[in-house]
Amino acid sequence: MASVKVAQVDEVKAGGCKVVTANDRDLAPYNVAGAFHATDNTCPHKGGPLGEGDLDGAHITCPRHGWQFDVATGQCKHDPAARVETVKVVVQDGDVSVEL
Repeated sequence: MASVKVAQVDEVKAGGCKVVTANDRDLAPYNVAGAFHATDNTCPHKGGPLGEGDLDGAHITCPRHGWQFDVATGQCKHDPAARVETVKVVVQDGDVSVEL
């Protein structure tokens, strides 16, 4: 797996997220009270841009149809069979990187 820098820590404020592209893959890194997580940016329900949704604690709400996903596990709150893919995040020396 390759580590790809996607942001600086101060670019993703606590309680926020950012949409990025890494190795031709659209991702959404999140800052949950100082803990960084990342998911695919595309909601598996209707293809909404998760990174444009509202982050409430560890749950992102898709702006298209309101489905919520745990950004740490990818698990959907509305459909137990649905998940969004998560990506391992590494924070080092102020850089936020994902492992792809």
